[in-house]
Amino acid sequence: MPTAFSYWEKESFFTYDIIIIGSGIVGLNAAIRLIKTAPALKIAILERGFLPTGASTKNAGFACFGSISELIEQEECAGLDDLALLIEKRWKGLLKLRNLLGDKTIDYQCLGGYELFKDDDIFLADTCVSKIEHYNRLINDIVGADAFALANKKISLFGFEGISTLIENRYEAQIDSGKMMFALIQYAQKLGVSIFNNCTVDQIQEENGGMQLVTKNGHFFCKRLIVTTNAFIKDLFPDIDVSPGRGQVLITKPIKELKIAGTFHYDKGYYYFRNINNRVLLGGGRNINFKAEETTEFGQNEPVQLALEDLLKNVILPKVNYEIDYRWSGIMAFGKILEPLIEEIKPNIFCATRCNGMGIAIGAQTGEDVANLLLKKL
Repeated sequence: MPTAFSYWEKESFFTYDIIIIGSGIVGLNAAIRLIKTAPALKIAILERGFLPTGASTKNAGFACFGSISELIEQEECAGLDDLALLIEKRWKGLLKLRNLLGDKTIDYQCLGGYELFKDDDIFLADTCVSKIEHYNRLINDIVGADAFALANKKISLFGFEGISTLIENRYEAQIDSGKMMFALIQYAQKLGVSIFNNCTVDQIQEENGGMQLVTKNGHFFCKRLIVTTNAFIKDLFPDIDVSPGRGQVLITKPIKELKIAGTFHYDKGYYYFRNINNRVLLGGGRNINFKAEETTEFGQNEPVQLALEDLLKNVILPKVNYEIDYRWSGIMAFGKILEPLIEEIKPNIFCATRCNGMGIAIGAQTGEDVANLLLKKL
């Protein structure tokens, strides 16, 4: 412990009942659940970045539960019954987030979601169209009736070029990820949760009655620990079975009379775009080279950026004058199992990770689930 700290600082700022590492959507929801259930708990969140680092403020803000091509792949992986449970978790997670913060606060807009298929994607398009009724029946009692429908008449309305098939999901929506995270932080702090930014945990030292978290800012002590750093969890626990996935994103400057409204998926969800404040936000492309994008390093690379620019210029905004304003990236965590990884990995050390690119949909529920797991031990 640095000697610059006073007695008061050591006593009041560095000892907690529970510490959460990571102030993303999962970590904040875990803290909120804990302190609402047990208000006497002293809880802190340690965040390595100036802002939440990872994907919570870097994503595209899709309030979705899966396009048809994604659901086909997920059904092959998990089976029909488990897929239904997964969709239910995603949908209920979105409802939980909306109920917690309010639609106005997070700028929730149900403008519909769409999956695009190019002229040469005939086989995939036909397969997905043939599955519309199958998935409508599956999610009828979970989400609502007639979620998916063929919407080819809207292709020209949106101004797309080279697209022959468009499938609409009328329940898909979009949110403002920045407003969501800002509101979650305020909510947690109002309940009494302390949040320390620019505070990287370098080491966890277990000791009688709890553990010391070693940081450059000082040594924190807690009785129980939750790690919600998603792909970055491997910095502390290398054996956790998750793989990072970088999502590269760009955004245009405002475009006059922008025709696009809604959330859009292309190439089995590996590309995604939406409207935001008269801009087009476009991301994806990690399937160009999975290995290169299996990284926790932020940044861009040329092949992915060229693919994004080609899609923007030739398909999304053909014959439209636009300028790219800036670019960024976020880091997601993936695994062979579609369910989030929520478990006690060591005595009194819990983790919640592996959101598989669905953090907006399942983040609130995942945070609550890991909190409930810990609460059972109190």
